[in-house]
Amino acid sequence: MIKIEDKTSASVMKAFDKLREYYGSKWNQIFKSITTDNGSEFADLSDLEQVSKTLVYYAHPYTSCDKGSVERHNGLIRRYIPKGDRMDKYSVEDIAKIEVWCNSLPRKILNYKTPEEYFDTELDRIYRRR
Repeated sequence: MIKIEDKTSASVMKAFDKLREYYGSKWNQIFKSITTDNGSEFADLSDLEQVSKTLVYYAHPYTSCDKGSVERHNGLIRRYIPKGDRMDKYSVEDIAKIEVWCNSLPRKILNYKTPEEYFDTELDRIYRRR
């Protein structure tokens, strides 16, 4: 989770640029695809396909089942940040605590591993590969 300045496509892209910089040459192996909705804040995500091998998939309008895992994660976040709440009420530390909680919760879809465990295993595999 990354707190962004506002709900614009420029702010979303700035967050993705930070992620790309952080993961560097391993970005394409870590982020093979991104699934999102058609909100205007995600309008420029397809630009990632121009600068990387990451594929961007946009869900059909009003079809949350196209991105079930994303919706599940959003539901978990909503336990702490109700829909419509102003994000400026939450500090970066608040958001980090929510992120840790969400990523420490075992998921059936991950064979009851946590997202954090699964991601760490994948990172180990990617970074150990020559």
